[in-house]
Amino acid sequence: MAKIKSLLNSCLIMLGVSSIAACDIQQDSGLASKTLLYCSEGSPESFNPQLVTSGTTIDAVSQQIYNRLVKIDSDSGQVVSDIARKVIVSSDAMRYRFYLRKGIKFHTTDYFTPTRDLNSSDILFTFSRILHSDHPFHEVSGGQYPFFEGIGLSQLIEQIIVVDDLTIEFRLVDPQASFLANMATDFAVILSAEYGEQLINENHKEQIDQMPIGSGPFKFKEYKRDHYIRYAKNEDYWQPESNLEQIIFDITPDNSTRLAKLLTKECDVLGYPSASDVGFLEKRSDIDIKDSTSMNVSYWAFNTEVPPFHNPQVRKALSYAVDQSAIIDAVYFGLAQPATSLLPPTSWAYNADSYVSQYNLEKAKALLVEAGFPDGFEMDIWAMPVQRVYNPNASKMAEILQQSLKELNIKANIVTYDWGTFRKKLANGEHDSVLIGWLADNSDPDNFYRPLLSCAAAMSGSNRSAWCNNEFDRNVKRALSTADQAQRKVFYTNAENIIRDQVPLVPIAHATRHKVQHKYISNVNINPYGGIDFSATKKGKP
Repeated sequence: MAKIKSLLNSCLIMLGVSSIAACDIQQDSGLASKTLLYCSEGSPESFNPQLVTSGTTIDAVSQQIYNRLVKIDSDSGQVVSDIARKVIVSSDAMRYRFYLRKGIKFHTTDYFTPTRDLNSSDILFTFSRILHSDHPFHEVSGGQYPFFEGIGLSQLIEQIIVVDDLTIEFRLVDPQASFLANMATDFAVILSAEYGEQLINENHKEQIDQMPIGSGPFKFKEYKRDHYIRYAKNEDYWQPESNLEQIIFDITPDNSTRLAKLLTKECDVLGYPSASDVGFLEKRSDIDIKDSTSMNVSYWAFNTEVPPFHNPQVRKALSYAVDQSAIIDAVYFGLAQPATSLLPPTSWAYNADSYVSQYNLEKAKALLVEAGFPDGFEMDIWAMPVQRVYNPNASKMAEILQQSLKELNIKANIVTYDWGTFRKKLANGEHDSVLIGWLADNSDPDNFYRPLLSCAAAMSGSNRSAWCNNEFDRNVKRALSTADQAQRKVFYTNAENIIRDQVPLVPIAHATRHKVQHKYISNVNINPYGGIDFSATKKGKP
């Protein structure tokens, strides 16, 4: 082992690179020309996105390893076919019949060799695991499926019927306008039932989420936590393929180091550049930088189960301490717009009058006096340790809030942990408040409301406010029960008004999403509604 470490260190010194992954491919020029190096900001929590809501995990896993029944078109935002070549919806919108494509193959790896193509039994296996507590894999890896629990999937689906090998039908309890969009999210990935059977026989069921098998463009090869993920090309992929032989996710939490790796070509693509670096990168002739309008929001959530944040008057007072203008200047460098709603302006249900945040410390002081806190109090602000599109620098944002709160005699302590610990403690409700956000997985407004603020999401842990309001839930449910867009907007506006009145969270900003790559890289798809897709990416000569 000592000899191996010595050789690796020597390689790093000779090549002048800072990662073992980059060192490995630079010794093989043929492999290097067919390898994409992507600089990632953090480690995935799992290799099964059903189990998490983390954007870091979604980027690293969903589009690389898996397919879904249907997917979201990145240009139109509409639901389009993926594994399912056709979907027939009954006239009462209670039955969805999916007709699967022929010849889709699961990955062949060192640890699994499929004996058949993907079929309806895999769809049944995948969703039965989520829905049924007696499924042999339901409790594996903790038994929590936060996105699906947050949208109440188990209460919605009455039955899943295998019609034949390539036809499967979902029967719903009630019609729901967002059902198909939710089936297209990056969480709704399809697993292999045959692989599951193998793991049961081997008594290694936990490997289904650690050593993944999917039908996507790349297959799992190697993972070294906090260092890199290696994916190999899926030779049997059923869609047009790229010229890449492998992808390496180089895990580099530090912004400056990621930028340095990009400039020295240790990374070909950088998904989340620091906002302060965008202007510099735009001036470089060797770099291609593009921005896109993204369905996202950053917010400050209060743990409503912890005093004094159980008091809406206190939460409302704190909302007046949010200086959006200062935050957008210092954190986003102007590459965002102030949030007037949980929904971004690009959503068809957006209503600019639903929520208006005004920085007003005098009003905040008056509300604190009314709430019984004339002398303030002490609190924690948890700040994400990783950079995300919706919040490029949570620590800086926390510092700006800290200064405003000081004017209210509130001592705010800034708290952070490594990403894995941070999310675990957050799900356990150990925080007072947290700066976090959301990147939508589809264009339906429901994707913002139920995963973030429903009572079901409070139980699953994805509702960071632990806030449960029955009237809010009723309005969201009514919006889902009709296909009439104008009527749905009325119900969503009602829901926003409840958020404004109760303030479980404060929407702060909607950020512009940037993609940075060397000009010899083409066809990288950063979907406004989901993760990063390298399935069609091509690498030219550097």
